[in-house]
Amino acid sequence: MVSGPAVAAGHPARRDVTTAGVPGNAPSPYIPAMPNDDDPLSSVRPKLVESKKQWAREGRLLTGTHADPAMRLPPGQREVKNWPVLDLGLQPDLPLDQWKLTVDGMVENPIVWSWADFAGQPQARRQSDIHCVTAWSRYDNAWDGVSAQHLLSIVRPKPQAKFVVQHSYDGYTTNVPIEHFAAEATILAARWEGQPISREHGGPVRLILPRLYLWKSAKWLQRLEFVNRDRPGYWEERGYHNLGDPWLEQRYSQT
Repeated sequence: MVSGPAVAAGHPARRDVTTAGVPGNAPSPYIPAMPNDDDPLSSVRPKLVESKKQWAREGRLLTGTHADPAMRLPPGQREVKNWPVLDLGLQPDLPLDQWKLTVDGMVENPIVWSWADFAGQPQARRQSDIHCVTAWSRYDNAWDGVSAQHLLSIVRPKPQAKFVVQHSYDGYTTNVPIEHFAAEATILAARWEGQPISREHGGPVRLILPRLYLWKSAKWLQRLEFVNRDRPGYWEERGYHNLGDPWLEQRYSQT
């Protein structure tokens, strides 16, 4: 999918390219202009968006089986060695001195972190597999960044906070229950396999929630909004499952 399902790596749109770069420092739009307020990404790759919506209507890639998470490869997936790039055509170029992360909503201590603030937090390492709704999985990815549990200890969500809405610099959003965000494996990742996460894969910072399909892990992370009511995001409003558990094959809303 796309960071809208990024398939953001995760957003459901698929583009397989080699990605060896790191976040650039050249001038570029900080927040891309989105001409359609009702569908902010629709003008970018409308044919691709429509094709992914058609996938949902047809139930494409569904095998109709479920599996225990102890089985490493979820139903309908295939292992790949590369890391495919999936997006809707916008790849924000975010100089580190301009990037900021806002965490707000139903929290006791809202924050706005600069890159220096983010880099100054205790750094964590996580290793996890990732599973894209377009049916590929990649094993043993090493991530470095700030753990979600550390972030939660700082912002202190209020008791009524039940969901986290991720906002990306490309206009993409996706939703996740707070218990999934708070999982030990969840990380705000800035490095992959020892290198800065490339622009194509959502750098300088992207979320990684390895227990769910990768579209639930937003690229180009801009804001985390804690809310008391569920609010479906970009792909969830276009036929994709509201949770996205790979082992239950929750690819589409009808599953």
